Amino acid sequence: MNNMTNNSLNETHLKNSTSDKVMYSETYSVTEKVSASLKRRHRKESRFKAAGLLSVLLGFCLVFILISDITYKALPAFHQHWVKLEISFDPSWLSLKDSGESSLLSANYRKVIKHSLYASFPDVKGRKDKRKLFKLLSSNAEFTLRDKLIADVDLIGTKQPVWIRLDDDVDSYLKDEPEIGAAGARVDSQQAGWIHTLQIQNRIEKRFNIAFFTHGDSREPELAGVKGAFTGTLLTMLVTLLLSFPLGVSAALYLEEFAPKNRWTDIIEVNINNLAAVPSIIFGLLGLAVIINIFGLPRSAPLVGGIVLSLMTLPTIIIASRASIKAVPPSIREAALGIGASKMQTAFGHVLPMAMPGILTGAIIGMAQALGETAPLLMIGMVAFIVDVPTTVTDAATVLPVQIFLWADSPERAFLAKTSAAILVLLSFLLVMNISAAILRKKFEK
Repeated sequence: MNNMTNNSLNETHLKNSTSDKVMYSETYSVTEKVSASLKRRHRKESRFKAAGLLSVLLGFCLVFILISDITYKALPAFHQHWVKLEISFDPSWLSLKDSGESSLLSANYRKVIKHSLYASFPDVKGRKDKRKLFKLLSSNAEFTLRDKLIADVDLIGTKQPVWIRLDDDVDSYLKDEPEIGAAGARVDSQQAGWIHTLQIQNRIEKRFNIAFFTHGDSREPELAGVKGAFTGTLLTMLVTLLLSFPLGVSAALYLEEFAPKNRWTDIIEVNINNLAAVPSIIFGLLGLAVIINIFGLPRSAPLVGGIVLSLMTLPTIIIASRASIKAVPPSIREAALGIGASKMQTAFGHVLPMAMPGILTGAIIGMAQALGETAPLLMIGMVAFIVDVPTTVTDAATVLPVQIFLWADSPERAFLAKTSAAILVLLSFLLVMNISAAILRKKFEK
């Protein structure tokens, strides 16, 4: 009997021991699986973080390479070479009848410059060589003398040193820093010798090219500047902002806060979303067909360009503004209505200020898109060659993207540096615009 009892106890103990081992084994197996799963998950997260960091670094490297390349190519555009000539303001050479302004405007300044050049190089005798010598100077040399003489009439009959711009080919040749007397791409060995002589005499000087920022466009690279295009861009962006921002925010506020939810508002929403995807050149065709041909507004004017870009920018501002207004907590509206505010007071006094940071973000995106657009402006004539700097929104003008397009298509080598420099000006304009909007957004967030 005792043996039977002992055997049953042993069997029970054996079963319990086996069961514990099985449970321990199962528990250990689950722990291993969870641990292995966590390790795999952590490895995936590490790989994802590394890939994300690599993508960010790659993006920064590409942007840095792009900006560095543009800056390197733009540097030659920010300085220019001038030559000093001893100019004799002889009234007989100038063909002056009197010292009146009309007589000074029509004086023969070319003859005076030629006399100075030929006196500097008496060995140059042939007509062909004299023409080559005169080509060392910019076509603006005569106007430099004219402006100087008009500013000081007492210079008539005197001999004065005058600094005059060199031609763009000579300027590019000097920027390449060639070997002494070596010919260049568009400068032959004879001209290179004359240039070297002027350098030895310390009559050539490199100066900061202030004309790049104070002159309008020109056929001559050494005279071309971005002031006209920059002013046109400023006026066009001003018209775009004044039209698109109030209209876009008002439309978004109405659709979110006041408009009934029915079929018509659904159709409006679908059309707004579709307009955001319409190619920009379509808006240019619309501006040409309606704004210019029907309403008779002037071509190439910042007013027309601003209206066209406003139509293109509106969908972006409306969509971003609606999303920002929708993100305002309903409790803000309920609290304002609960203390007796009208729906209008709630929308303009509480909802709109809270949504303004997001609205400004949408406006930044829309304006940045408009700033870089070229296709719609080409359709309304802003691709024209315009020398004068615009003063009003109805004057003929061009914009920086179109100016960059025109210069990039020019065969003269000096326009390559001008193109890169204009790109830097455009990027600086965009940066200033974004910084201003970010400051306003920070202010509204507070």
